Amino acid sequence: MGLNEDVGRRLRALRRERELSLSELSRRSRVGKGTLSELESGTRNPTLETLYALATALGLPLSAVLSDPLPAGGPGPALPGVSGSAVTAVLLERYEAGSAVTDVFRISIRAGAVQESQGHVPGTRESLMVLSGTAVVGPPDDTRTAGPGASAEWRADVPHVYGAPDGEVQGVLFVRYPPAGEPGPGSGGGAETG
Repeated sequence: MGLNEDVGRRLRALRRERELSLSELSRRSRVGKGTLSELESGTRNPTLETLYALATALGLPLSAVLSDPLPAGGPGPALPGVSGSAVTAVLLERYEAGSAVTDVFRISIRAGAVQESQGHVPGTRESLMVLSGTAVVGPPDDTRTAGPGASAEWRADVPHVYGAPDGEVQGVLFVRYPPAGEPGPGSGGGAETG
């Protein structure tokens, strides 16, 4: 089974677990019902922006849409990557501690490109360790700049950007989702998820 089919199967199962219709998930995520139907059937390529919108509307980390739950105590299979308008992300690990989840991605940001991301689940925070290049990340009105060997951290429950103004950026992105039902510090109500 390919990435499209795997993601589609997981999206359909997660939507059904939450007893949501296609129309309701479409409304909550602001993803067209036709697009959602094509994603669930595996006939449409998922973009990073679309998958984040759907995962957020479902109240889940992105890794829940990208991979099946890993078996306890053992490493899972290689996990898929997905691209957005400027960022390509490959899920390296999903780590659960209690009910909190941290997704770890190997990312690249295309030279000269900027990607806007909507806010994720309330209380979500992101941290990028830059391996090469110079990244500009964070909320549009409060960006951080980080070069090789440096890192930046920001609230990710509000709209935020990823940019590579001076050449391609390579890095490792940590996305920390708070325990279910517990907004993280400074979440201030966060982004609307439904």
